[in-house]
Order: sequence, then C-alpha cells, then structure tokens
Amino acid sequence: MAKFVMMSMVFVVVLLKSAAAQTVHVVGDSMGWDVPNNGDTNAFNTWAATKQFVVGDILTFNFAPNSHDVQQVPKASYDACTSSNPIGALITTGPANVTLDSAGDHYYICTIGRHCQFGQKLSISVSATPGASPSPTPPTTTTPPTTPSPNSGTPEDCTPAPTSGPTASSPGGSTTPPGSTSTPGSSSPAVSVGVLVPTMAVVMGFFF
Repeated sequence: MAKFVMMSMVFVVVLLKSAAAQTVHVVGDSMGWDVPNNGDTNAFNTWAATKQFVVGDILTFNFAPNSHDVQQVPKASYDACTSSNPIGALITTGPANVTLDSAGDHYYICTIGRHCQFGQKLSISVSATPGASPSPTPPTTTTPPTTPSPNSGTPEDCTPAPTSGPTASSPGGSTTPPGSTSTPGSSSPAVSVGVLVPTMAVVMGFFF
C-alpha cells in the first residue's frame, strides 16, 4: 500500500511539473496576429522581448480566416519577408496553435500581400528548459576565506606547538584568527591542556 501511495505521489508531481512547464502565449496579446496599426514594424518582437519561451510552450495566433496566415521560415526568408524555404505547412485558419518543439530561434511571418514588410512578423528564442541560463553560477569564492591558515604562510607555522609548559601558548594564541576552528596544526589544544591539568589537580584535591 505504501509503495502504491508513493508511486501515485510521484505521478502527480510529474504531471504538475509538465503542466507548469507548458505556457500558452497569445501572440501580440490584445493586438492579435495582425498588421501593427501604429506603423511599428518591430511591434511583435517588442512583445516577445517580455516573454520567456520554452520547448513545449504554445503560440496562439489570433486572426480571422482569409485575412492573414502564419508561416514558419528560416532567418534569411524572415529578413527578406519571403515564404521561400518554408518550415512546415502554411497555416491559413485562425486562431491557430503552434507548439514549440525545439530549442533555438524561430521565425514566423504573414505571407499575404505586404503584411510582413509592414511588421506582421515574429522572431523568438526558445530555451530547452525553464529559466535556462547561458552562464551557470559556479559555487566558488565563498569557501576559501573560511579555511584556517597561519598568517605567515610558512611551513614552520603549521608544526604542532610544544606542550611542555604554558609559555608555548603565547605565540600560538596570536596567530589563530578570531572565530576560526581548532586544527591539529594550531596551538589551541596545547593551551587547553596546560590549563586543564592544574584545574583537575585542584578539583581532585577537594575529593581526596
């Protein structure tokens, strides 16, 4: 029974992650897939700059049939506003949903009249995973300062201090940075032993 419950929980988590990873983007939002009426030929790319596109997401092109269409093309055709070398079939019925099935740059145009030249074109960059970063932050620079080390940096400073008398504690106490942990190479154990032995002798004197 416990195994069944665990498997069910894993299945639900996978479903939730899949649902969260899929986002529906309405191209142009309220503007829809239309020729920009403000003369801004970069209107759709301005819209895309505020979005994050991930493999599995869906682009929804809202347009009236026979008024516009959607064609995916390579960059050269996108720049020249031509439908040569099309990628996939021409979409003529709207609204149309296009699933982003690969990472990289995707280009879409309207092939009707001079709509593309007037700004009805879209260029997006699709990531393989949500929040993908081109330069991951390495876990560095924070841990080295916490490693205890002698101030002088010479091998002689790493040798254990003599434990024969309390006078050996003076040099060692000055070289240990405040707040650092004791290590076999530091003089802190020698000081503790030098103080602890007389103290235990006094305490034992009370009982014997």
